[in-house]
Amino acid sequence: MQNRRGKPVAVVIGATSKWQSDGRSCFTVVTTRTEKNAAPLAAAIREQGGECMVVELDLVSQDSIAGAFATIREEAGDPDALIYNAGYLEGRDLPADQELLEYIPLEMFDTTQHIACRGPFLVAKEVLPAMRKKGAGSFFFSNNSSSLRGKKRMTGQSLYYPRVMMRTLAQVLTEEYSEFGVHVANIIIDGSIDSPGSRALPRNQNRPDLVISPVKIAEAYWYLHTQDKSCWTHELQLTPYASKPSF
Repeated sequence: MQNRRGKPVAVVIGATSKWQSDGRSCFTVVTTRTEKNAAPLAAAIREQGGECMVVELDLVSQDSIAGAFATIREEAGDPDALIYNAGYLEGRDLPADQELLEYIPLEMFDTTQHIACRGPFLVAKEVLPAMRKKGAGSFFFSNNSSSLRGKKRMTGQSLYYPRVMMRTLAQVLTEEYSEFGVHVANIIIDGSIDSPGSRALPRNQNRPDLVISPVKIAEAYWYLHTQDKSCWTHELQLTPYASKPSF
């Protein structure tokens, strides 16, 4: 399906570089809680000759999600690809003596559930019906190694164990929608993504082999989107060669 500009529509939930066609083959819709957060990415897409629009979307609000996708359908068209890349920082500021569940505020847990489980559930309800009727589409989850099994939250870490539910949802949607031609995949980013902030971390200093190139991550997503239906990948783990893969 093509949008009103004659191109397939790719929707990215959360401003990110984890999507790369050739800069021109898709019309990209970037959603973010506030439009200014996506300004650098939108500018980069346009500098490469691509077309895009930014739509504000708050994953905590069902009305915001519904309104955002109504705008997307009206101004761009039904999505051909959906990249769920939303993340959160909740938990990182808790002190060293508050690692146990009893110290986790309910509001913090609620936020992580909104982003890791409820949010993707509501987004899926907005886009999967049209993909099913069309018989084609991609729905990809950006996840991390904490989704592989339940793990204790350590000091300085976000409250990541709700991401196990995100992986579970991806598995369920794979079983439900693959037969209708919809490609669902859980992508595990098993390491630090290269950025000034990640390079400044003690474990990564002077170790460029421990960080993952965002360009190569984007290429992996495009590879998934262009896979033949006879050979779909439903879970992809991206780990730097110098690190031991998480299990």
